[in-house]
Amino acid sequence: MALAVERKRQIITGNRTHKSDTGSPEVQIAILSERITQLTEHFKTHKKDHASRRGLLIMVAKRRRLLTYLKNTGPERYKAVIQKLGIRR
Repeated sequence: MALAVERKRQIITGNRTHKSDTGSPEVQIAILSERITQLTEHFKTHKKDHASRRGLLIMVAKRRRLLTYLKNTGPERYKAVIQKLGIRR
């Protein structure tokens, strides 16, 4: 259940820090958040899809680690990402 190419491009352009940025923590967190949202919707109809649920848990843990890294290195960037994406921490 990968993101569509155009949707991923929109997410990257909306969260990048400079013109050629595709791998900053902000971009990675935004992409993971979109995928987590998609999988959450998927589980509303496919309750017994445990293999995908494991993937969801892995993505949530990765996003949490990235958020912790961002919080330690740049607290103002962390607050901006949390507000922009609507993630509650």
